Amino acid sequence: MIEPHAPAPPGAPPPWRGTGGQPGRARLPVRPGTGRFLVLVCVFVCAACGLVYELELVALASYLIGDSVTQASVVVSVMVFAMGIGSLAAKRLRGLAAAGFGAIEAALALLGGCSAMAVYAVFAWTGGWGGLWTDAPRHLLVAFSLAIGLLIGAEVPLLMELIQRIRRQDAGGAVADLFAADYVGALVGGLAFPFLLLPWLGQLTSAMLTGAVNAVAGGALVLGLFRGDLSRRGRRLMLLVNIVVLGLLATAAVLVDDFERAARQAVYGHDVRVALHTGVHEVVLTGGARGRPLALFLDGRLRFSGRDERRYYEALVHPAMRGPHARVLVLGGGEGLAAREVLRHPGVRRLDVVGPDAGVIRLARTDPALSSLNGHAYDDPRVRVFTADAFAWLHQASPVRQASPVRQASPVGPASPVGPVSQAGPAGPARPVTAYDVVIADLPDPGITASTRLYSQEFYGLARQVLADGGRLVVHAGSVASRPRVFWTVDATVRAAGLRTTPYSVGGGVPSLVAGPDRTTGASRGPRDWGFVLASEPTAPPPSVGDSVAPPRPLTRPAAGLPPSTLMHPRYGD
Repeated sequence: MIEPHAPAPPGAPPPWRGTGGQPGRARLPVRPGTGRFLVLVCVFVCAACGLVYELELVALASYLIGDSVTQASVVVSVMVFAMGIGSLAAKRLRGLAAAGFGAIEAALALLGGCSAMAVYAVFAWTGGWGGLWTDAPRHLLVAFSLAIGLLIGAEVPLLMELIQRIRRQDAGGAVADLFAADYVGALVGGLAFPFLLLPWLGQLTSAMLTGAVNAVAGGALVLGLFRGDLSRRGRRLMLLVNIVVLGLLATAAVLVDDFERAARQAVYGHDVRVALHTGVHEVVLTGGARGRPLALFLDGRLRFSGRDERRYYEALVHPAMRGPHARVLVLGGGEGLAAREVLRHPGVRRLDVVGPDAGVIRLARTDPALSSLNGHAYDDPRVRVFTADAFAWLHQASPVRQASPVRQASPVGPASPVGPVSQAGPAGPARPVTAYDVVIADLPDPGITASTRLYSQEFYGLARQVLADGGRLVVHAGSVASRPRVFWTVDATVRAAGLRTTPYSVGGGVPSLVAGPDRTTGASRGPRDWGFVLASEPTAPPPSVGDSVAPPRPLTRPAAGLPPSTLMHPRYGD
């Protein structure tokens, strides 16, 4: 807490006690107005750095651990709590405000700058140990959030003390100046992280650069403006500490590429074929040589494995292709494997693929091993590729937005929607409306927070709008054996959008089937089956699964119905 100071007439000597125990102003090498401005600049810089540390931890946790909502909630709540504790603890340092602030900034620069590297190292090298080490990255994340929050919380009381020592003013005015600089700095840091630091420097280097800026700002303020508050020995010690911190951060920045390469090999093995940041995903492609199966990882999650990808994609695509299939839409599937299976069927005249990541699509076109695995699907003249978010693309492609009136959903089964799906909103760039005979949703797992909107009632309502009469929609719905509630929630959500469903699965607990979309790399933790939902209009004949190379197993819906998942009430984390 910041204790208020009584107002004093302008120019009146403040009754502080300096480091030598004598009352008087802080001894400054500049005019008081300039000194106050420099303190506020330091507040601005420290606030920007503090928010970057927070966003770094949130982003890293989302990439490594998943469930971004939970990870963001944990990081933010722990840091805010720790900031309050740090603010209270800093009251004891007000008599040594300059020295205390310099030490806190040096520690904060080192902790914040190295936090991402430390968490990634624990994730990479201890992830396969099992036991207590399974949750080690999560525990370290909480520890860093707590430590960084304590240090950030201690900054404001000490800066308040320093700015009042330059020229005393009423507490309200000082707090207003301080927090104005703090909030503007947080704005700059919050915008710089996603738009500049992360795309240009990556997670690790941006954290180290932020730490270096933090150390320079804190050290320059104390050693330049308040050097008179420190003894000669104290100044030398402060300078040495900051040099050591900057040296450690610089060394880590020089070695960051080697570190990332070693960590990547620890996570993915020694046959990493391609590793790149596309701006949408961290993409790692492994295998494809010396008899090793090809595997694609997006943000650390296994997207497909060459060991059994054909079994998965046959089960996803072939049942939906029973019937008319001249026009097919694939949502997701940028690696081209779903497109490969679609093109195996005669009679396909047009195949549209909508993927969010142009880098993955480019890799599927150009990498020899991956393009060979997908049968060079993107070279087929019938294939058109759109780089877009599937939800946004459907929203613009929907006939409702183009011309026709809203078509109300006719709920099928006990999972009824709470109301009609809203299709209102400003129309985007118009494209010719195409009614698809088959829509294939080859999307990330529904249990991933970022994917829940692609498994919502609104999303399936949009997908229904682009189906032709008698058309079919098929959805990958996760594992039936390991997460039955998630699977049946997907089924209930599709039915709430007005479609008739036939749920089915493949795998059936076969131990070898441990790799597939968004599964972990460890066999012991991977689901042993794949679940799908095949859907059609209620007026059409019930969709039939039929037979395929990997025979699907029809499922019986549980008697107790589950509520659908919507944009405003996602239910896959229940």
